[in-house]
Amino acid sequence: MTRKKGHEPAAKRVAIYARVSTYDKGQDPETQLLQLREYTARRGFVLVGEYVDVAPGTTEERPHYRRLLAAARKREIDVVLVWRYDRFARSTQALIGALKQFQSLGVDFISYQEQIDTTTPQGEMVFTFLASLAQFESALVSERVKAGMTRARAQGKRISRPRIPERVQERIRELHEQDVSINQISKRLSIAYGTAWNYVNALDDDGPSPKTVEGDPSNR
Repeated sequence: MTRKKGHEPAAKRVAIYARVSTYDKGQDPETQLLQLREYTARRGFVLVGEYVDVAPGTTEERPHYRRLLAAARKREIDVVLVWRYDRFARSTQALIGALKQFQSLGVDFISYQEQIDTTTPQGEMVFTFLASLAQFESALVSERVKAGMTRARAQGKRISRPRIPERVQERIRELHEQDVSINQISKRLSIAYGTAWNYVNALDDDGPSPKTVEGDPSNR
């Protein structure tokens, strides 16, 4: 009796993300894209998309970055491949936030220059280390905020803020689902960055419902 061979695992679908600040001064995204395409071929991945932004690293207006995140949420890709961390994320916190989102979706992340690859145990370990550092930094900020609130109470100052209106909370949810950045949400709705940050993180963590989320007292 002939034994049937098992099905070969499907090749991973990879999306490449590249960014340059400007086309001036010799900057050309092809410098990144060429090597990322070669890497994709060597790994046996299937290239399903290239997302390229021409924008400074400090700007929030990166339409192709948002499209990449949307493709990940729709499970259209298995791997995100970038040239270098700073081409992808504006800060360590933004990087960790994106990686956590990818992890929850089952999407791997590879940074070509740093040789970080979450498809490998070593890459997973590095990601865990980075996430721990980010969590430690967040804890330090939280402790400073709590200390400030304790001092304000001792001085008889009011530290609480009224809850933001439900219609504003719903608008935050809508903008977040459209991949609008926290900075842009705070600007568009004229609310404190910390308020928008707290609410968005509550959504991402499946935390409290919108009716229970209050403004951030540290951003008075």
